[in-house]
Amino acid sequence: MKRAIRPKRRRMTGGHTLLEFTIAVALSLVVMAGALAAYRSQRQAFAWSTDAARIHEAGVNALMLIGEQIQMAGFVSADASDGLAGPPLFGCAGGRVAGTDANPSCEALSNRSDGLALRYQGDGESTWLSANGQITDCLGQAVGANGSEVLNRFHAKASSSTGEPELYCEGSGKVGTAQPLVEGVERLRLRYWLAGAAQALDASALAREQWNSVIAVDLCVLVRGAPLARRTRYVDCDGASVAATDGRARQAFWRHVAVRNVLSGSSS
Repeated sequence: MKRAIRPKRRRMTGGHTLLEFTIAVALSLVVMAGALAAYRSQRQAFAWSTDAARIHEAGVNALMLIGEQIQMAGFVSADASDGLAGPPLFGCAGGRVAGTDANPSCEALSNRSDGLALRYQGDGESTWLSANGQITDCLGQAVGANGSEVLNRFHAKASSSTGEPELYCEGSGKVGTAQPLVEGVERLRLRYWLAGAAQALDASALAREQWNSVIAVDLCVLVRGAPLARRTRYVDCDGASVAATDGRARQAFWRHVAVRNVLSGSSS
C-alpha cells in the first residue's frame, strides 16, 4: 500500500519577525534618545563650565590691572623736582572721569558703573618702556621721558560695535581715546577710605580736597557671561542677591587695595 503523503505546513514566521523588528526599532530609539540627551547635557555642562572660567579670568585680570594702578597712584621719585599736577586718585560715582587732567569732572554712564583716574610719575619700573625708551600708559602708548606724569582713567561700558560690556582705559599717551582691556566687565564699584574713617565712602561723598587723603580703595568688578539661556542668581557689588533675567551668569569680584604712596607699609 502506498503511504499517504501529508502536505507540509507552512511555518508562520512572518508575525514573529515583525514583532521582533518593532521591538528592535523601539529599543534603538530609546538608546538614541538617551545618547542625545546625554550629549546635550554634557555639551551644556561644558558650555557653562567654559563660561564660568571666562568670567573668573576676566574678573581676576580686571582686579589685577586696576589694583596695580591704585598701588602706584601718587608715586613721585625721591629726586623729582616737581610733584603731581593733581591728586593721586579721583573717582566718579555712576560715571566716568572726564574733563582735563588738571580739572577732572564726571560724565554719567547708563550702566551706573563708577570711574577712576590715577596719576603717578612713570619710570622704567612702574611702566613698560616703549620702543624709543619712553614710559607708557595703561594701553602701552608712549607718554614721555622718565619722570613724566602718567594719568590713566578706567571705566566700564558696553562696546559700541559688539554690545558686550568691557573694561576701558584712557591713557595720557592719547588723551580722549579709550580702548577696551577686558571683555565682560559690566560694572565697576569703588569706595574710598580716608585716614581715620570708620567706613568707606562713595566718590560722590568726597570733597575735591579730600582726594589727597585717600589711603585705600575697595574695588569691585561685576563680570557678565555669555547668553546661555539659564536662570541664575548672583551677589552684586552692593552685596544684594539679584536674579539674572537675561539668561547670563554674573559674578562679582572684590579687592581691598592700599594706596602705598600715601600710607607706607600697607599691603593688599
